Amino acid sequence: MTRGARALVLCPDIRGQAYDIDAEERLEEAKGLALAISVVIADARVVPVRVVRPNTLFGSGQVEQIATDCELHEAELVIVDGALSPIQQRNLEEKLKRKVIDRTGLILEIFGERAATAEGRLQVELAHLDYQQSRLVRSWTHLERQRGGFGFLGGPGETQIEADRRMIRQRMARLRKELEQVRKTRGLHRERRGRAPWPVIALVGYTNAGKSTLFNRLTGADVMAEDLLFATLDPTMRAIELPAVEKAILSDTVGFISDLPTQLVAAFRATLEEVTGADIILHVRDMANPAHEALKKQVLSVLADLGVVEGEGDVSRIPILEVWNKVDMVDADRAAELREMAETQGDAMVISALSGDGVDELLERIGIMLTSEARVIELELPASDGKRLAWLHAHGEVLSDEPAGEGAEGPIRHVSVRLNPKELGQFEQL
Repeated sequence: MTRGARALVLCPDIRGQAYDIDAEERLEEAKGLALAISVVIADARVVPVRVVRPNTLFGSGQVEQIATDCELHEAELVIVDGALSPIQQRNLEEKLKRKVIDRTGLILEIFGERAATAEGRLQVELAHLDYQQSRLVRSWTHLERQRGGFGFLGGPGETQIEADRRMIRQRMARLRKELEQVRKTRGLHRERRGRAPWPVIALVGYTNAGKSTLFNRLTGADVMAEDLLFATLDPTMRAIELPAVEKAILSDTVGFISDLPTQLVAAFRATLEEVTGADIILHVRDMANPAHEALKKQVLSVLADLGVVEGEGDVSRIPILEVWNKVDMVDADRAAELREMAETQGDAMVISALSGDGVDELLERIGIMLTSEARVIELELPASDGKRLAWLHAHGEVLSDEPAGEGAEGPIRHVSVRLNPKELGQFEQL
């Protein structure tokens, strides 16, 4: 796709279809997605659709109007914020004489630009091939040409498009193998972290909620944090210090979004699996967005798919602390109202990741959550057991460490130490 291309952004509003977010909000999100790949928005509007036309989605009069708007605004690209079948996409391109992409294609373009790690690129390519194999009809003008072949290559009469589909399937099989290896490696890393003494805190939230800005503020890192949808695609992890906790691992994840293409839900599951191994989940919410309640539902829906949240009451097996972000973008009355609501709710903190307002209080709260189950353990260990004594001093909160007489193996030390259940389990395995 040409960066800087002028685009007409259309948000179909289909009668009788249930939407979590109203049409104008969806249009704003579609514009945000378009800006994320640096296209110029020539015009954007909601298009009411009374009856879905199988050939073009829109009615014939609407298609003519869209063609006129393209001429008027000199748009060379049409973005439809919805799912188009291959036939609808091809027919619209023929009638409008312009490139047409749907929501899935647009999100794939963004992911293709942003994926930075080898795993991210593999996932994007797999999703892109999955999407393209049903749309090869658009890509080839020689569909009717046939080429002879050897028996094991499909034999005489194999059309070019069949050969291309076969190559895509083979490439997808190779990619899935490579991704499976990446998942195994990631699983080993997660298992190793599980044995490590440090708790893991995962940032989740709707795309552009401010997760990466908060991540940078807490860690001093320089993760891409811009006012763009999907600024972060690859998981990033950094160590942070917390009150009463020597060290914790903070994990930034890909932003969630409504109607994420099914190809990407599967492809990016491994990226989101980091969330399932966390000790605490911070759900970062953009409270300056009027649709923040609908966006919260979308995030909880993804967490339910991952098996983190279950049941009708959205009960989570991992503690979730809501982080109500962007308080700097609302007026003083609304900010005061949010603080009062958060206090009443009990599991929410009001902050501005950009200005730092409320961040120290957030860190304190996380520290309290991580140490709430800690208890004081009284231990008597041989003074010669340097490994376990050193581990307690490095990973627990040692309250006292004193000589306690002689034992069969020599001098004994009495250690009083505060450990949480995870740390105690790790100590018992030493």
